[in-house]
Amino acid sequence: MSASISTTVLDEHTAAHVAELFRAFSDTSRVRIMSALVEGEKNVSALAGIVGISESAVSHHMRGLRQMGFVQARRDGKEVYYRVEDEHIIALFQQGVTHVKNG
Repeated sequence: MSASISTTVLDEHTAAHVAELFRAFSDTSRVRIMSALVEGEKNVSALAGIVGISESAVSHHMRGLRQMGFVQARRDGKEVYYRVEDEHIIALFQQGVTHVKNG
């Protein structure tokens, strides 16, 4: 079975955004945070406990994930809760996990 080769090469702008998308998954702590958030909304304290890193490290990762549009934040008093709403990001994440687990 031969692979189909596309004659359309991504433009530089699109390629940069795709690279940024995959760069978000290049850190194990971010991947673990995303796996927790795919399960449902969580605050920084809960994420720190689940992932086993400091709250300041979680906050640092969340800032980057928010800037990339991967997560949304909701404030409730002093607490900030994060969630993943983009079904494309969830599907991409889950496909990556499935690929690693099943080959």
